[in-house]
Amino acid sequence: MPPVVNVTLQIWRQAGPSAPGGFKTYQVDEISEEMSFLEMLDVLNERLLIQGEEPVAFDHDCREGICGSCGVMIDGQAHGPQLGTATCQLHMRKFRDGATITVEPWRAAAFPLIRDLVVDRSPFDHIVEAGGFITVDTGSAPEANLSPVPKPVADTAFDAAACIGCGACVAACPNGAASLFTAAKVNHLGLLPQGQAERWTRVERMVEVMEGYFGSCTNHGECEKACPKSISIDFIAMMNADYVKAKFKNRRLASQNG
Repeated sequence: MPPVVNVTLQIWRQAGPSAPGGFKTYQVDEISEEMSFLEMLDVLNERLLIQGEEPVAFDHDCREGICGSCGVMIDGQAHGPQLGTATCQLHMRKFRDGATITVEPWRAAAFPLIRDLVVDRSPFDHIVEAGGFITVDTGSAPEANLSPVPKPVADTAFDAAACIGCGACVAACPNGAASLFTAAKVNHLGLLPQGQAERWTRVERMVEVMEGYFGSCTNHGECEKACPKSISIDFIAMMNADYVKAKFKNRRLASQNG
């Protein structure tokens, strides 16, 4: 039998956006150290259902650290104490036996609470809708080697594309900024040949939609530390540089069209 831990959970419970909320304490005993944090919450919910109580609502989907659905504040840290790890991949062996664990939803004005640990992250969708795509009609998929891409560029684009859109960067940022998320989405397309045709309109549109929902970045660096994919804040500098260039380029194009 694998080792087990006994933990006390202080979980934020709130029935809805306008309902009063508060922490509720639960004792969860005999949890296998091999369980993920979400599996531990599953066990808690099974026990609550047996007792006739309402289960704790939380977001989840693939549970493989790639979909970005999960995400809670664990003891004040986005996704918990293990760096570069999503909540679904955080295991209970990271907590000592007898620990008291505080579990909260993402705390950001742009992510209004829906219920318990579930928040509305649709502002991320609006940023992507503004330009996180390529509209150039290229026909059927070309042979990969027809578009040579230098390996450093391909590697950097891949690093940016690792963003899963979980929102940890926003939740960890003292300003509630979404610059790391937006920069990742801007740069993974803007670095590649296929993304050049819309590079300047993309960055301008996405940044301006972002600023309508989120706070301003002041380079605290908390976003990089909280990111489960360890995406570098260097991408924010790259996005800002492209945004300034885009303002000049797009203005010049607008004058030519006039």
